[in-house]
Amino acid sequence: MRELMAMPPAPVQAPARSLDQRMDALRRANDIRVKRAQLKKDLKSGDVSIEQILRDPPEFVSTAKVFDMLMAVPKFGRVKAARLLNQCRISQSKTVGGLSDRQRHELLTLFNNR
Repeated sequence: MRELMAMPPAPVQAPARSLDQRMDALRRANDIRVKRAQLKKDLKSGDVSIEQILRDPPEFVSTAKVFDMLMAVPKFGRVKAARLLNQCRISQSKTVGGLSDRQRHELLTLFNNR
């Protein structure tokens, strides 16, 4: 006997959004990108310290990758940033808002000791 083949499930679609909702989401995303770009410039120039950002991150930084924020610190490249995260047992894909208290404390301790 031939087994009946099940029909593949229909693709799941996101609920329809109104044009206003899409435009609002795009506006918020653009605003976050602009603020992060300015923060990275401030980190490069030394106007803001990475310790401040890690200790009390602004809302727009909570979904940014810790690795990307470290890359904006003067004298930090890919290798040094990766080494620091490995030393603290933090994944390179970890976000600032997703850091545990232990991870945040270890990062701050390493920065204070340099």
